[in-house]
Amino acid sequence: MRGDLADVRLAEQVFAPHYAAPMAAVALRDAGVFADRNLSEPIASLAAGDVFEVLELAGRHAWGRAIGLDLVGYVDRAILDKASAA
Repeated sequence: MRGDLADVRLAEQVFAPHYAAPMAAVALRDAGVFADRNLSEPIASLAAGDVFEVLELAGRHAWGRAIGLDLVGYVDRAILDKASAA
């Protein structure tokens, strides 16, 4: 969760001003996961085919959870394909 937004599945456990339902997407290619929107230093890497649960789309960024890494962060939304998500 962030201070302003959390996964709706956490509503019973945490308070946030807004909740979002995750939208599953798949990474089309290897890409970094970043702690902030500046996409400066990656904190982890998604591999092509990894699932990323999108909670917010803003500009060229997607914020959400990298399932296999159990990590929350930002990715370049151009690397995601929601149509391929399982």
